[in-house]
Amino acid sequence: MLKPLPDYPWDQMVPFAARARAHADGIVDLSIGSPVDQTPEVIRTALAAATDAHAYPQTAGTPELLQAIIAWYGRRRGVIGLTEKNVLPTIGSKEMVALLPFMLGVGEGDTVVHPLAAYPTYSIGTAIAGAEALASDDPAEWPATTRLIWLNSPGNPDGRVLPVAHLRAAVDRARELGAVIVSDECYAELGWTDGWDTEPIPSILDPRVAGTDRSNVLAIYSLSKQSNMAGYRGAFAAGCADLLARVLTVRKHAGLMLPAPLQAAMVAALGDDEHVAVQRERYRSRRAVLLPAVVAAGFRVEHSEAGLYLWATEGVDAWESIARLADLGILAGPGHFYGDGYPQHVRFSLTATDERIGAAAARLRAG
Repeated sequence: MLKPLPDYPWDQMVPFAARARAHADGIVDLSIGSPVDQTPEVIRTALAAATDAHAYPQTAGTPELLQAIIAWYGRRRGVIGLTEKNVLPTIGSKEMVALLPFMLGVGEGDTVVHPLAAYPTYSIGTAIAGAEALASDDPAEWPATTRLIWLNSPGNPDGRVLPVAHLRAAVDRARELGAVIVSDECYAELGWTDGWDTEPIPSILDPRVAGTDRSNVLAIYSLSKQSNMAGYRGAFAAGCADLLARVLTVRKHAGLMLPAPLQAAMVAALGDDEHVAVQRERYRSRRAVLLPAVVAAGFRVEHSEAGLYLWATEGVDAWESIARLADLGILAGPGHFYGDGYPQHVRFSLTATDERIGAAAARLRAG
């Protein structure tokens, strides 16, 4: 029997959004990490040029896209030696998070591990497959029934970066268990502190982590954050060729293919590092405005060394913080949405315009 899925958590935010919209200067929505800046012209031009898409697209990805992904991994992530069998485009990364347990045959009696502070779709994907979810950051806690392990670095919601030693320990434990291990790395271009502003954030596919054996190891990445392409649903997976072959077969049967114009847009995005640097500086400046204001308002910011969020607590239940912020016209995300371990945390997103970030900072400082 299929397990019932929980209600969509963000529906609980409706009354708080109404309170925030009632503010005299309007709402500042820092709850959802949806980009507000324009998609770069180089990407939109490539999309427009590819709109004569009369034939069915290739589920496996065009040769041009596969080569662009391979080149990007070598140039930006320090991962070399990938072939076309080691990469696969997907319809956004959320699709992979939600459907990978099912596509890999995970089911009843199996355990899927995900981080303590976690994007909720990890547990939803586990429920869709009929397996049991375990929130744990400690490889020693992962049971013998573990079939799939999710890592998330940089993390959503907490912005935590897992260093090479931590990633390697997780991979070693997965190999002991005979489990698949997948790292969700969608914020990897957005490092801010603890050296991650100058040193590349490590991938699970980095040879210092997985060595030369990529068996049962995958990474997923999205262009939504680095390239303002959330509406394009352009993402990809890389790593173990055998796992990706199974996923590709399922996707072919299910018709899960990325539209051809979007594949062309992804090629353009992956080949242009300049627009990523520009966008990273936008987020850096917004963070520099918002973070001290959050602290001045009585919050303690934890982790948040990378990614698009500030993970903060003022030592009270998150719903109390959400209500206080709503009265200031600010909407944030409650820690309750990201697992049971953080009932006093809230997540502030950096995905608002410079003007709205400035407005939020002023309101937080004024109290």
